[in-house]
Amino acid sequence: KMKKIFITLIVILVGFAVQAQEVKKDKNAKVTMKVDGICGMCKKRIETAALKTKGVKFALWSPITHQLNLIMDERKTDVRAIQDNILDVGHDILLEDDKKIVAKDEAYNSVHPCCKYRDEEIIKTHEGELKKVKKQE
Repeated sequence: KMKKIFITLIVILVGFAVQAQEVKKDKNAKVTMKVDGICGMCKKRIETAALKTKGVKFALWSPITHQLNLIMDERKTDVRAIQDNILDVGHDILLEDDKKIVAKDEAYNSVHPCCKYRDEEIIKTHEGELKKVKKQE
């Protein structure tokens, strides 16, 4: 009988420990995701959209790697909310295996003409500009 009670207590305690880990949310969670874009204007738009999400403390996006580094309070927001705000300003979220969450056309169409990252010609002109900048240095 004592052994049964002991085992029951252990099961309950383990259950609580597992639950406590799930509930604890990091107020300074570091998150990275890939967001499509090509220039400084895209950078500002993406970072602003992320930062306007309640709970996002830091956002830094690289036009070269497309990586968005975030510090967020998981108690106030989640990755999906941040992604939704980025999609709303017209930028696709890049996932693994060349999959993506595509921004609605009206959102994409609202970006500045020079930021049309889905357009091969515009991507080429940006690469040209990047090369020019490097030569001047």
